[in-house]
Amino acid sequence: MIETRRITVEGITTSVLVGGPRPVSSGGTPGRGLGEAVVFVHGNPDSGSDWMPLLTRVAGFAPVVAPDMPGFGAADARPDDDYTIYSYGRFLHGVIESLGIDRVHLVAHDFGGPFAAAWAADHPERVASVTFVNTGVLVGYRWHRMARIWRTPVLGELSMRLLDPRTTAKVLARENPGLPREWVQVIAGHLMPERTRRVVLRLYRSTRPGDMDQLAARLREHDHDALVLFGDADAYIPVEQAGRQVAIFPRAAIRILPGLGHWCWLERTDLVAGHLEEFLRARLE
Repeated sequence: MIETRRITVEGITTSVLVGGPRPVSSGGTPGRGLGEAVVFVHGNPDSGSDWMPLLTRVAGFAPVVAPDMPGFGAADARPDDDYTIYSYGRFLHGVIESLGIDRVHLVAHDFGGPFAAAWAADHPERVASVTFVNTGVLVGYRWHRMARIWRTPVLGELSMRLLDPRTTAKVLARENPGLPREWVQVIAGHLMPERTRRVVLRLYRSTRPGDMDQLAARLREHDHDALVLFGDADAYIPVEQAGRQVAIFPRAAIRILPGLGHWCWLERTDLVAGHLEEFLRARLE
């Protein structure tokens, strides 16, 4: 069973999906914290609930957690207006601490990759494994068309002001032809709140290429266990990024998913869940 909790971290109140078996204390009663858990980190413009098809699968054998990150879903915006990948890493740390998680299996998508990487770079001793789903530490990445618009002052604001659900869904469907219609509507809806539009602009403008180089250098020192799942029809992040992760995570297993797009687990849940379950079960059971 997956439940929704409301917690406050750094003055930001958010929703967190939590499920799976609870750890047992030495006395045979449920423990207070989650101990070792799989933490799912969404990107732009998603929310924790978009992970539900995978959460329900992984919760069958491990504790799972999926927070809404600041400014997205049901999370407050940041009071300090700090939307760097590092501030998201700090927020993620607050969620992990609040839930009593000691060892973390990260599963990240889109901007969730850099968010998770920022946390992992600061807390390498607590990283049990890392799974990147159409993301990674994006060294040498070139922004996609909409990202370039969002990073441009005035033009970005104008583009956000002109967004409407119908047009956004139409563009998403064209760029992600394998994405089920109901998920197209859900993802388009994530971009409609004024709060989220503003946060997206701040996030893209606060992220610099040097951030990825710094994270790569720090993470390379620890040789974390890693899995990379990558749909090769991604319209936003080129599939070449999958192979580049080996330079940072030498033991990474790379699984290219032919014909799948940016939200690959929403297109072929069984395929993606199969790879993820195999990887996690080998490390959790």
